This record gives sequence, C-alpha cells and structure tokens, in this order.
Amino acid sequence: MKTIIFLLLIAHATFAQTNEPVAFTTTEGIELGGTLSLPKDLSRPVPVVLLIAGSGSTDRDCNSGSQLKSNAYAMLADSLNRMGVAVLRYDKRGSGKNIPAVVKQLKPENHRFDFYVNDAVGFIKQLQADKRFNKVFVAGHSEGSLVGMLAARQTNASGFISLAGAGRNIADILKVQLGRGQSPEVQRYVNVRLDSLRAGQRVQSVTPGLMSIMNPATQPAMISWMKYDPAVEIGQFKGPVLIIQGKRDVQVAVSEAELLQKARPDAQIAYFDLMNHILKEAPEAFMANIQTYTEPSRPIVKGVADSIADFVKKK
Repeated sequence: MKTIIFLLLIAHATFAQTNEPVAFTTTEGIELGGTLSLPKDLSRPVPVVLLIAGSGSTDRDCNSGSQLKSNAYAMLADSLNRMGVAVLRYDKRGSGKNIPAVVKQLKPENHRFDFYVNDAVGFIKQLQADKRFNKVFVAGHSEGSLVGMLAARQTNASGFISLAGAGRNIADILKVQLGRGQSPEVQRYVNVRLDSLRAGQRVQSVTPGLMSIMNPATQPAMISWMKYDPAVEIGQFKGPVLIIQGKRDVQVAVSEAELLQKARPDAQIAYFDLMNHILKEAPEAFMANIQTYTEPSRPIVKGVADSIADFVKKK
C-alpha cells in the first residue's frame, strides 16, 4: 500500500500546476490581469489554451460577486495541467481586479463587442510568441465562444473550442428570453426593438422592464454584438473545432450546439448528459441546477478536460 501511495504522489508531482502572472494592456491603458497555469514538465514545448470567460463580470476563475462562485475555470485549468496542457485565463474587461479602471476610463456608450475580441487577440499573440508552446488553442465559454471564434480567426490559432456557446445571433436569443411568459403584444414589442438594434438602429422608446438590455447608453454595444452570427463566424475559421455542450444547461440549449455543428460539419462534438452551463454535474430541476453556481467546491465534469486535452494533443 505504501508503494502505491508513493507512486501516486510521484504522478501528481509530475503534472503539478505552477502559475505565472500575465497581463495585457488595452488601447485605453487598462491592464487586464491573467493567470498562466503550466504543467511542471516543460522540457519540450506543450500546447496552451486561452480560456475566455462568459458574459457579465465573470472573472478568470468563473466567479462574479455573490451570484457566481464556481471556480470552474480554475478547476479546468488544473485538470488540463495534469494532462500536460497549459492554460491562460484572464479577467476580461469589467471583471476581477480591472472593474474600477474600466468604470473610470470607459463610458458605457463607448463600449463595443469588438473590444473583447481585440483583448483576446492580444493575449493570443503573447502566447504565440512564447517558445514554451508549440500550439495555441482558443476556448470560449458562453458569450466568450463568439469572442473566441472571432479572435481565433484573426490570429490563425491552432484550433477553437466552444464551451456552451450559442449558435444564434444574440438578438434571436433575447427574443426568447425576454418574451418568455409574455403576451403576444409584449412579444411583438420586444421583437420590433430587437430587430431595430440588429439592423443598427437605436431604439428611442423603451419600457422600464427592458432598460437593462436596451438602455440608451448601452445600445451601441448591443448593436456591435448583434453584427455577428456565431453559426456564420464559426464557418469562417479554417482550423479544427471542438464543440462541448451539457444537456442540463439551463442557459444555452443543446440546439445551439447543433447549430454550430451544422455550420461546421467537420467539428468534433462532445455532449455531457449531466453537465450544466458552468461545466458541473447538476440536477435537472431549474432551481437546484442554479444552486450549483454558488458551490465553488463542486468539481467540474471530468470528461470536459479529457475531451479538450485529446483535441489539442491530436491536432
């Protein structure tokens, strides 16, 4: 028994995670901090994955205030490190430690979706210049999936991984979300205004209930986001693609992954029956599912890291 335990400790040490601080400075002078997690054995170049966070103020670890305490990205990085894959994850604009700087220097009306893409491109180029890595892959989670596929194409990345990414334009997704349980009249009201934004036209009249999505100050940002259709953009990326989707995701339906695969028939796809939106095994019931978002010690579904490691090592 002592011999077995000793061998397990040796195996654990071989792939133990080490972290390096990294940073990228935006065109506005805002520093975005990140963590580069490395496998211990760097005697030869290894593949590296840039992990891009989802919507809102989600930080490098997949945490955001009291509503999201998952540590999912940190767990994924740790698992990949143990499989010989490096991971760079970072606090995107408006998350983690850069929130005060973004609030101070960037007015909401000046924000554009492409800023997220430009920041990801900056980190990718840093990784491509690092001789410790032989291949640079881009993995985007949720909203970060669209960011990632755009950045991967601009930098000719080694491959792209969509984690719970949408396959439709955000305007179409919002029509469903905002119209759920509403009368036909309210649904039409919502649809007309979303269609206007998608066409690049600002909306002048908005009810208080829609202000969080259609605030006059943030409409230019929404318009810039609605320019992109994920099912179109993923087809523009010429490198290999892996699509990962949980069947218990209450935010992004399986049909979204199917749309991405339809646009890229050559893509690999991996479904996980018990996985929710934050990559964790979760109950099917909605409230119990959401409860896992504030359980930071709950592990991610093991097969996710396995799928990614297989993908980046084979390509």
